[in-house]
Amino acid sequence: MEETRSTFKGKLGFILAAAGSAVGLGNLWRFPYLAAKYGGGMFLLVYIILAVTFGFVLMVTEIAIGRKTQLSPLKAFEALNKKWKWLGALATVVPVLIFPYYCLIGGWVTKYAGVMLIGQVKEAAQDGFFGNYISSTADPLVWFLLFIIATTLVVVFGVNNGIEKLSRVLMPALLILTVALSIYVVTRKGAMEGVKYYLLPNIKDLSVKTFLAALGQLFYSMSLAMGIMITYGSYFSKEEHIEKATRHIEIFDTAIAFLAGLMIIPAVFVFSGGDKEALGTGPSLMFVTLPKVFNSMPGGRIIGSAFFILVLFAAITSSVSIMEAIVSGLIDAFNITRNKATVFVAIFGILVGIACSFGFGIWSDFTIFGFDILDFLDFVSNSILLPFVGMMTCIIVGFVIKPDAIISEVELNGPFTMKKFYIAMVKWVAPIFIFAILVSSILQGIGILTI
Repeated sequence: MEETRSTFKGKLGFILAAAGSAVGLGNLWRFPYLAAKYGGGMFLLVYIILAVTFGFVLMVTEIAIGRKTQLSPLKAFEALNKKWKWLGALATVVPVLIFPYYCLIGGWVTKYAGVMLIGQVKEAAQDGFFGNYISSTADPLVWFLLFIIATTLVVVFGVNNGIEKLSRVLMPALLILTVALSIYVVTRKGAMEGVKYYLLPNIKDLSVKTFLAALGQLFYSMSLAMGIMITYGSYFSKEEHIEKATRHIEIFDTAIAFLAGLMIIPAVFVFSGGDKEALGTGPSLMFVTLPKVFNSMPGGRIIGSAFFILVLFAAITSSVSIMEAIVSGLIDAFNITRNKATVFVAIFGILVGIACSFGFGIWSDFTIFGFDILDFLDFVSNSILLPFVGMMTCIIVGFVIKPDAIISEVELNGPFTMKKFYIAMVKWVAPIFIFAILVSSILQGIGILTI
């Protein structure tokens, strides 16, 4: 039983762990294909502006709530206002839904890292390779179990010996790999056209859809409204400055997303002869298109191996943070040991993850409102609950406990330089824009709107 709440040993450990949570699959495949689809440079510009304004406000809010209450999301909102206990429960449901299928996708990444390492790049580049793999019964489960066991072991070791130590190793390694791969790609023949498209904004590409896509990506990329930043905030020392730490997390997260685009977009441009449609969407980019790219380039085995190891690093740091948000909630709610809570979450994740995997194979005829099992969980968590929780978090801070409750926590270690901006954003701007995300996400999910 944990007598006292663990804390990160230093600001660097917290920043790397929080950045590790933020840097995940959303940065490394979702960001590049959205950037390609919505004008490259214009999408990038809009995203950066939103990250340093909108993203900053939401992240400060969540970290401050966690540190102020010293609780997981499940109990944190109740501590702020008893009538808002329901929001804590809803915030905890988000990682509960995401965890199983995220680990399944992590297993796919692990499989591809193994395939690249043993030199089967040509096989992975074949059209039916990915479809045959995910529709098989046993093979995906083996890699899924490896991934979820690795995640569980890190969480069992706790905040200092597990999460912080992992982040201190993997995050610098991830950054080095991303920089190295980006440099390699942009120096290939024909890559500069892709670089220009990605870096040079064109006002003609600015649209409502570009804005909504960038704003939606910000949520997924920065682990907002998932309970993760509240959980990590509860482990953040009272001696450290929240505003400065948030800026560092933002810089790290945005840098990785930027470099992922710089790595993937020019590479696909070279492979496709300048056809941005080749970037595709979702799993097809990472598991279908990119293996073809690696197979077509000199040293493709090495580059492909490095890329999927990079993605694996990002996936494991994110899955650890998702699991930790659930485990922390169970510990707070039932006063049980970390080991028991972690094992319970792992068993739940395995059972639901198996169902998600079977949804592509032996249970492929089973659908929920037209969605397969994985896509249904993704739709409910990412398209409905995530923006709703984010919007209601702004409302409780802006109008129930008031912004001063957050500002006073931020100012424990110095002035809050963005105080006036923060108040305007959290009360008015953020809730309105998050509502727009909620509506557009639902319309997109049911097929009325395409983003």
